[in-house]
Amino acid sequence: MIETRKLTKRYGNLIAVNEINLKLEQGDVFGFIGPNGSGKTTTMRMLATLLGPDHGEAYVCGHSIYTHPREIRRLVGYMPDQFGVYDDMKVIEYLEFFAAAYRIDAHARRKICEEKLDLVGMTYKRDAMVNQLSRGQTQRIGLARVLLHEPQVLLLDEPASGLDPRVRIEIRLLLKRLGELKKTVLVSSHILPELADACNKVGMIEKGVLFVDGSVSDVLRQVREAVVLELRILGDNEAAARLLEQRDEVDAVTLDRQGLLIVTLKKGVEDYSFLPVALIEAGHRFDLFREQELNLETAYMELTKGLVQ
Repeated sequence: MIETRKLTKRYGNLIAVNEINLKLEQGDVFGFIGPNGSGKTTTMRMLATLLGPDHGEAYVCGHSIYTHPREIRRLVGYMPDQFGVYDDMKVIEYLEFFAAAYRIDAHARRKICEEKLDLVGMTYKRDAMVNQLSRGQTQRIGLARVLLHEPQVLLLDEPASGLDPRVRIEIRLLLKRLGELKKTVLVSSHILPELADACNKVGMIEKGVLFVDGSVSDVLRQVREAVVLELRILGDNEAAARLLEQRDEVDAVTLDRQGLLIVTLKKGVEDYSFLPVALIEAGHRFDLFREQELNLETAYMELTKGLVQ
């Protein structure tokens, strides 16, 4: 649905997007991660045919951004990080105005607008004035607007930026729903843990270079090659640590500030069922035994250097 080949954009001596290669299939929800000024918005604007590249190629739904921009615009819903609304218009009137601009049949407009309001959870605001909505409500109305013409591809630039936690959760659930509806979604965000839950693929970009691209699980594995476990021993931590350090499968054992034993296994060791058995046979008791979670935010901090243009 989206494919780029060495897509590049320059502004004088500044390379805003540097030979990006990306491929997304139908139903993919792709989290585009990077600091401000890294090239995310420029990439999305080129895919939306609002900005021409200097080099490379991009295809959206099989159409080249060079030769078929009109066809692409019919198939894409682009939501910028900031957009205005019109005064003196109700929400339903606002959506019907854009439905007319999309040349949706007059007899079907009201029904389609009502359906999109329901999808984004804003039916209760259908008769409210658009310029009196909160930022979160405005973002959801904006999302309803880009869904009116049933686009196959959605380009969402920071849709959760500046929203309260409840609205961010609602946006996250909506992103998952769009993937289930077989929409291809490219969404940029700084809310990294929520992207991990909503997206099946992620990419990380710095100084215009897409240096990480893959499934969430694959990206996390790039950061941590060995399994790390957390144990809370009810008794002698030092004795338990000495016991575990003697195992050939264990690389290191440390004690953290919360009193948990942190056990790092050697690279390639994935079966750790021997650990609780060894502890119990030696008479140790414990009330916590789990694999340490690694979230996308941690992975981002490990993989990036915080570089901007």
